[in-house]
Amino acid sequence: MTSTPTGARPLIGITTSDHKSRLAWWCDWVSVWRAGGRPVRLSPSRPPTRELDGLVIGGGDDIGATRYGGEMQLDVRIDPARDEFELALLTHYLPRRTPILGICRGAQMINIHCGGSLIGDIQTAYRHIRNRRTVLPRKHVEIEPFSRLADILNRRYCQVNSLHHQAVDRPGEGLKIVARDRDDLVQAIESENHPFLIGVQWHPEFLLFTRSQQRLISALVDAARATPRD
Repeated sequence: MTSTPTGARPLIGITTSDHKSRLAWWCDWVSVWRAGGRPVRLSPSRPPTRELDGLVIGGGDDIGATRYGGEMQLDVRIDPARDEFELALLTHYLPRRTPILGICRGAQMINIHCGGSLIGDIQTAYRHIRNRRTVLPRKHVEIEPFSRLADILNRRYCQVNSLHHQAVDRPGEGLKIVARDRDDLVQAIESENHPFLIGVQWHPEFLLFTRSQQRLISALVDAARATPRD
C-alpha cells in the first residue's frame, strides 16, 4: 500500500449534480485547493477515471423518499441518477477507509447508506420550527465534546449557514450524532469506527473566510494525504 507522496496534492472527488451552478462549484474548488487538495468534479455523467484519495459528497437536490422509506414530497426536486451514483461511490470507498466528508445532502446520503432515516420535511414534521434558509452563518450549533468534529473545529459551539429542509433522523449503523442546533435537529454525524467519515448539515465551502469551517476541509485533505491506498 502507498500513500500520497509528501508535497503532492491528494485527489479529492466532489460529487455534484450534472447541472450544478458555477458559483457553487467555484466555492467547492477553492476550499479544497486552498487546503492542499486537487479537486475533481464528479456527477452521474462525470464518474471518476482513477482512484480517489478523498471524497466529498456534496449538497444539492433532495434525496428521493424511496431511498429512506419516507413519504414522497410533490413540491421538491430530486435527482435519482445522482442518488444512485453517490450510493455506488460510498459502496466502493467506505470499505477502503477513504476519508469522506458529507455536506448537507451528503450527510443525509451517508446516513441512508448506513441504514439510517431522514426527516423528509422539517416544517411538516415540526410545525413549531422556523426554517432558516441562509448562506450566512446565522444558525447556532452545539457540538459534542470529545467528538472528532469538535477536535477539528477546535470549538464546542459555532454558527453555520442553513440551506436544507430535510435532516438526519435516526443515525445509521456505526454513526453517532455529534452536533445539534437550538431546535434539537441533527446538524452533524460521524463514524464510530471509520478513520474519517463525517457529515455536516451546513455548507463549510460557502464559509470561505471562517477559519474553523475551513479547518474541516483541511482535515479531510490531510487525512486523504496520509491514508494508504491499496
